[in-house]
Amino acid sequence: MSEQPLDGAVALVTGASSGIGAATARRLAREGAAVALVARRGDRLEQVARDIAGLGGQAAVIAADITEPERAEDAVQDTLDQLGRLDILVNNAGIMLLNPALHSTVAEWDRMISLNVAALLHVTHAAVPHLIYAASTSPRQVADVVNVGSTAGRVAQPGSSVYSLTKFGLNGFTESLRQELLGERVRVGVVEPGVVDTELMNHLSDTVRDAARRRIAGIEALRPEDVADAISYIVTRDRRVAVNEMLVRAGDQTW
Repeated sequence: MSEQPLDGAVALVTGASSGIGAATARRLAREGAAVALVARRGDRLEQVARDIAGLGGQAAVIAADITEPERAEDAVQDTLDQLGRLDILVNNAGIMLLNPALHSTVAEWDRMISLNVAALLHVTHAAVPHLIYAASTSPRQVADVVNVGSTAGRVAQPGSSVYSLTKFGLNGFTESLRQELLGERVRVGVVEPGVVDTELMNHLSDTVRDAARRRIAGIEALRPEDVADAISYIVTRDRRVAVNEMLVRAGDQTW
C-alpha cells in the first residue's frame, strides 16, 4: 500500500457502531490511521473492525457506555494500551429525541444531555493530555479534535429545543477549546451536518418520526460517508492549516 496521510496515527471515534461514526472509522483507516472504535454495541463494532481489517487497516473494539465518566476514561486508556498513542479524537456519539417541550419527558432531555454533552466532555477531558503529547512527538506535529455538531446548532426549530441546546452548546465548547489548545498544536473543529440518512430517526415516536419525515420529504439526504469525507479533510490537512468549522448541508436543504 502506498503512503497515506495518516500513517502511524491513531484515531478514537465515538459512536462508531453505525452511521457517521462507522463511516468515519472506515475512512480514517483508508487514510492510514489505526482506529479505536467506541460505542455500546460491541457486535456492531466487531463488524466495523472486520470492514477495516478487509481494507488492510487496524482497529480496536472498545465497547463502552461513555456517559459514565469512568468508562470514558477507560476507553481512552484502552486506546493507548491497544494502539499505543492517540492523535485524533472524533466526538460523534449522539442522540436526537425530538418532541415539543410540553410533550417531552425529563428522562428524554437527560438522555440527550448525557450522550450529546456529558459523554463528549468525559472523553475529551481524558484525551487532551495524550493529544498534546502526540502533537509534540509525531511526524505530523499536530493532533486533532473533531466534534460532530448539527445544523440544529445554528437554527433552532420547534420540537428540537433540548437537542438544539446540546448542539449550540457544543459549538461554544469547541470554539473555547480551540483557543485554549492553539499553542499546543492540537486543532479543534466542528463539522455540522444537515439531513443525513442515519439511525437518528429510529429513536423517535411514530408520530414525531412521521412529522419529521414529512418535513424533509423531497430532500436527498446526505450519506454518512459524505460527513466522513468532511472529517477526513479536516484531519489530513498540513499542520499549518486549521479547518475549524465545516457546515455540510444536503443540497436541497434550506435551513
